[in-house]
Amino acid sequence: MDEVAQQQAAHSNPRTVAGVVVSDSMAKTITVKVERRVKHPVYGKFMRKSSKLHAHDEGNECRVGDTVTVVECRPLSKTKTWKLQSIDERATGV
Repeated sequence: MDEVAQQQAAHSNPRTVAGVVVSDSMAKTITVKVERRVKHPVYGKFMRKSSKLHAHDEGNECRVGDTVTVVECRPLSKTKTWKLQSIDERATGV
């Protein structure tokens, strides 16, 4: 039981990241663009680096442009290892 308790403790604090939905065309899946700022090692300038994550959206409630928070989970498919936690801000309709 001690080994099981250690495994659960290691996974009890999953990573959460915030980003913007860039695609919602797949069924129950959204693509989230996450940006971070990194300092250039030589010149010291802060640059924006981004990565795209596929996240599970059970109710198909997200739209392109929404700001969302996603949480890491077990692999749900080949590329999908994140779940939608909350929709922080809705996109304004144009």
